[in-house]
Amino acid sequence: MLDLLIAFFCTVRVFFRSRADTALEVIALREQLAVLKRKRLRPPLNFFDRLFWITLRRVWPGWKNVLLIVKPDTVIAWHRAGFRLYWRWRSRSQTGRLRILSEVRDLIRRLANENRGWGAPKIHGELLKLGFEVSERSISRYLRRVLHPGGPSKSWLTFLRKHREAIVALDLFTITTVTFQQLCCLFVIEHGRRRILHFNISRHPTSDWVVQQLREVFSEAGPYRYVIFESDAKFDGQVIAFLKCTGLKPKRTSVQSPWQNGVTERWVGSCRRELLDRVIPLKETHLRRPLLEYVAYYHQYRIHDALETDTPNRRAIEHRPSFAARVVRHARLGGLHHRYPWHEAA
Repeated sequence: MLDLLIAFFCTVRVFFRSRADTALEVIALREQLAVLKRKRLRPPLNFFDRLFWITLRRVWPGWKNVLLIVKPDTVIAWHRAGFRLYWRWRSRSQTGRLRILSEVRDLIRRLANENRGWGAPKIHGELLKLGFEVSERSISRYLRRVLHPGGPSKSWLTFLRKHREAIVALDLFTITTVTFQQLCCLFVIEHGRRRILHFNISRHPTSDWVVQQLREVFSEAGPYRYVIFESDAKFDGQVIAFLKCTGLKPKRTSVQSPWQNGVTERWVGSCRRELLDRVIPLKETHLRRPLLEYVAYYHQYRIHDALETDTPNRRAIEHRPSFAARVVRHARLGGLHHRYPWHEAA
């Protein structure tokens, strides 16, 4: 805009100068424009430059004779584009679909979250009964925009929330000793509170050994109804027959599908990261002691996000007994982990 004002004042100054000075200035400006055209074939022009040439075209018939930066057809195209924009602005619609009120949007989101099986028709009917005038199509569009469709992960989480108190899982994993011997650890974990019901270590695990371990866990009827385990050769027909005799329904996962038994896989990963990756066992008895300590620490003190930042044994909240009390550190697992209770200052 400033350049346009300067050009206007320079134009007014021409009327107070001699014709010879004006002609020489025009020649000098045209020569500079010619050099500019040779250097850059398409110099950048802003909105005010285009407005200037459109206006000059309407008021001066000889505008083509002095135009060097762009072609005359370009100026005409600018004018036509402005004409289209003007009539598009004049023809804009003053009415349209009313926006959904924030109260109605929050209610739609609440109904969809609290009722996973409800779609737009049911939510629409419920809103009509509450006196809200909103179309079913608007509800459907809003649901697609703000809510994520349910998939296998949603179905699996819903299944776990409804049945996890009745589900247990078992798995085997190996540990290498200092002499490169392979030890096998069998453990049974419940889905409800992620508690380890039983674990044992063997150098030569067999199906008979697995059945004996399960007898110690399921010696009498309990609250569990389903058992999830992998397609390992040690979990053969003898193991499945024993589980069925105890009233449990065995559920074998697919081959190479660890996500179908995710609770056990996560526990094995936690056990390796927090203990086994930092310990080299000498033999079976040497490994059993730190595993017992880790399971005790896991049940009593280790926080789980899936349990709403609680422990499997429901660790109580320790309130500060007095202003002088301080947080102290108690080592666990030989200093690999710690517990932090309040302690009264002496």
